[in-house]
Amino acid sequence: MAQTQGIYIFAEINDSKNPTSLTLELLGLGRKLATETGTHLSAILMGSDIYAAAQEVARYGADEVFLLDDAGLAQYDPEKYADVLSSFFKDRLPLVLLAGHTSLGQDLLPRLACSLQAALVTDCVGLKQEGGDFLFTRPIYGGNALATQKANTDTIMATLRARVVDAPAAAETAAAVTTVKAAPSSGSRLDFKGREIVSAKECPLEEAPVVVSGGRGMGGEEAFEQLRELAGLLGGAVGASRPPVDSGWAPTTCQVGITGKVVAPDIYVAVALSGSTQHLSGMGESGKIVAINKDPEAYIFHVSDYGVVGDWKQVLPAFTATLKELLQE
Repeated sequence: MAQTQGIYIFAEINDSKNPTSLTLELLGLGRKLATETGTHLSAILMGSDIYAAAQEVARYGADEVFLLDDAGLAQYDPEKYADVLSSFFKDRLPLVLLAGHTSLGQDLLPRLACSLQAALVTDCVGLKQEGGDFLFTRPIYGGNALATQKANTDTIMATLRARVVDAPAAAETAAAVTTVKAAPSSGSRLDFKGREIVSAKECPLEEAPVVVSGGRGMGGEEAFEQLRELAGLLGGAVGASRPPVDSGWAPTTCQVGITGKVVAPDIYVAVALSGSTQHLSGMGESGKIVAINKDPEAYIFHVSDYGVVGDWKQVLPAFTATLKELLQE
């Protein structure tokens, strides 16, 4: 078996074939870990026709970027991706492999960890090296507590939430990009039928600097249009707790919480949200939390930085109107 070495980042790219902000954040964390352990930092990109994306990733701290560019990898297929990565790591087992706690990262890394017999720690909000061990911090008990964990396998894999660390500045000189021929996959049981691009009002939450979320107290689908207006003014995205999604008021792509997406924007505006444990586990790491709720005893006020006790139907329009005036000045 190959000797474990190096810190590796699985780099994701968006629909525009640019590295995601979470990828850049992981490169910053990886650079810190590689420096502390005296090893190298590598990034891995998979897809089709993504050389330009690899060149961009190469500007953010990696010592080397490995590019697995193949037409067969144009669409994400978990079985193909896991096969190709297993072959790639056959002769270069990573000491640590990091990926974002995204739908892709949550799907791919467990498969790869099983194939390589590696430990996997998911949903991390912190990672540091101490005394020769890698210590992973992750929320437990629905986000009510934090646990620090370590693994005893030669290779360790982990998924990390967004905004755990700051992304580094781009360097003037870029790392080398090495194109690696993707090993043939053993096949897949999946048959790709097509892809649907969500509309602008269902934009991804993970990278939004501001998230405006609504809860059960919004009362209906029409009310979410007011959230979209405010999110648009703030350059953010719309979120929702599970009840509005279950009721069909908001799409599943908007759901924030333990059964939805995990977000950590600079500002999180919680409108008519009670603050259940399930929801808080998905947004508790937000920079600043602003709550609007007519119930002064709502738990959301215990975790918010700013709170307004009042009916959202009166508070939100006034807030939006004031913001419009400020933006026009």
